[in-house]
Amino acid sequence: MGRPVILSNSHILVGLDEHATVHDFYFPYVGLENLSSSRNLNHKIGVWVDGKFSWLDDDSWDIRMDFEDRALVSRISAEHPKLKVRLDFQDFVDTHYPVLVRMIKVTNLADGPREIRLFNHQAFQISRAGRSDTALYVPEGPYILDYKGWSSLLIYAEDQDGRPFDQFAVGNCGIEGKEGTFKDAEDGELSGSLVEHGGVDSVMRTVLNLEPNQSKTINYWVVAADSQRDAEKFHKLFLKDGVNERFQATRQTWKDWLAISGDHLDGIDERYRQLATKSLMIVKAHIDRHGGIIASADSSIYNYGRDYYSYVWPRDGAYAILPLIELGYKEEPRRFFQFCADTMNPDGYMMHKYQPDRALGSTWHPLLHLNHPELPIQEDETAIVIYALYKYLESSNDEDFVRNLYGRFIQPCADFMAKFIDDQTSLPHASYDLWEQKFATFTYTVFVTLMAVEASAKIAERFNKTDDKERWLAAKARIDTGLKSLVGADGAYIKSLLLQPHNEIKSDATVDAATFFGAFQYAQADSDKLAASVKAVEETLLAPTPIGGVPRYEHDDYFLADKTKLGNPWMITSLWLAQYYMANGRRDEAVKLIDWVQARAGDSGMLAEQADPTTGIGVGVCPLVWSHSTFLETVLKLANS
Repeated sequence: MGRPVILSNSHILVGLDEHATVHDFYFPYVGLENLSSSRNLNHKIGVWVDGKFSWLDDDSWDIRMDFEDRALVSRISAEHPKLKVRLDFQDFVDTHYPVLVRMIKVTNLADGPREIRLFNHQAFQISRAGRSDTALYVPEGPYILDYKGWSSLLIYAEDQDGRPFDQFAVGNCGIEGKEGTFKDAEDGELSGSLVEHGGVDSVMRTVLNLEPNQSKTINYWVVAADSQRDAEKFHKLFLKDGVNERFQATRQTWKDWLAISGDHLDGIDERYRQLATKSLMIVKAHIDRHGGIIASADSSIYNYGRDYYSYVWPRDGAYAILPLIELGYKEEPRRFFQFCADTMNPDGYMMHKYQPDRALGSTWHPLLHLNHPELPIQEDETAIVIYALYKYLESSNDEDFVRNLYGRFIQPCADFMAKFIDDQTSLPHASYDLWEQKFATFTYTVFVTLMAVEASAKIAERFNKTDDKERWLAAKARIDTGLKSLVGADGAYIKSLLLQPHNEIKSDATVDAATFFGAFQYAQADSDKLAASVKAVEETLLAPTPIGGVPRYEHDDYFLADKTKLGNPWMITSLWLAQYYMANGRRDEAVKLIDWVQARAGDSGMLAEQADPTTGIGVGVCPLVWSHSTFLETVLKLANS
């Protein structure tokens, strides 16, 4: 179902689900070590009133999910018409302290005074499968502590007058046939059980006495630290400062950060400005303080896939950082490029993907193809990072930073691209495509590599590295001579070619949106061939889609529910076509595609990876950072067109 609200401070990332409950809790890296038990049991919020009980994930609640336009602060309402109770949430992750805060305003909608009991349930899994965790009640706090090794989670709740929760229970969940301690809350009372280990969960109760239509607020927070001592330190700071002060400080930090791009954002068409601003914050939320940019924090993908999207793909990271560069940000690009330089293979190329802690990520690329050793890489990932670094230098004039990366990153990457060329075709040697599925020399990869080698030469010229410049320009010229091999019989660019064991060439003319985009975005491609490639996309991919939008390529079956369709339309590829239309005087057609993408955003503005070709409902992870960064980039281009 995706994550309609994402909260983050580059140290903690929290994803709230459609029931307004915590489903993902990443710490101490954004995208690594999800401490939630979301695959088995999400955190819960429950209400007891007049002898009746209801959890927010009951269908009887009317829940509206959103977050603010100028800060990563949730704006959520949940109303139960039969219980006559409304909850209004303002949730945030503190921008200075490692603390998730939930400010819950409880309103009595009944005609008479009532006692309303609010229950906060949490089910963390710190150790693998949560089988070695400990949760216990700490009376000196009071608070509940959930810990294992170097992760300590301090959990607390109080009413608006500073009175702490009045009841609690700690127990087991997910083991020994135990459903969870949350069941203890459903009679309105908690047992006060003090400690448990193994698979653990806990609940705390806060009681409010409310007159008709009266509202009172309960403040709930979770402190994440590497020890109980540090968790207590931050907890005491919160008690001293007060939640309202931390709330305003967090809002101000987001306001100050957005101000860096203020002039650019103000220039965006008003009807797109809100989603563009939210997209910018969503990108920021997925950037770890160590520089890694994960593709998505939505862990729900793991329920029907083999792995998460919470990895750092160099390509996704580069596409995420490019609009930030245009908007004038420096800190985030610097950290990302430093991350790439530190993780680059010594031979000068980026691997498939990485963990946010810079360890190598999982892969499905083999080391052999047709019984011949091959690199398990996507060369475009190396190329796009170098191109993005050049755009950063061009925009920021931050020569000292780029010069520091020249010898240990730019030079080895550019030399690798200059050598990774087949003699027979004069084109880059085969690697895996940007969709991570096939092995060949792809037109998209060729054009991105061309631009990256040229960008490297421009950086070399700026730093008076004449030999490097000439060597890389010679490689570009060599690749230019091979471009004729990428043209099909219809005059359009083909998707790819692949040298066979006996030097025969196998071509793939599958219509792929990445083919035209690579030629359009990263090189001065032949206009007739580019136009023919776009026409093929329009006729083969765009026209047959019932709801609109552009699939990645014909017969793309990734998450395709309706096998009679050519593929699910993607946000990214639809926006690519919009960018081409803008550059070629077809503004109305561009706006139509931008509107189509914006219409796919959920109520809170989250863009998924794909859309169902019949219903238009989001498919795949939500949010996908690449979808948001491409939307932001596209509406910025529209504003400047």
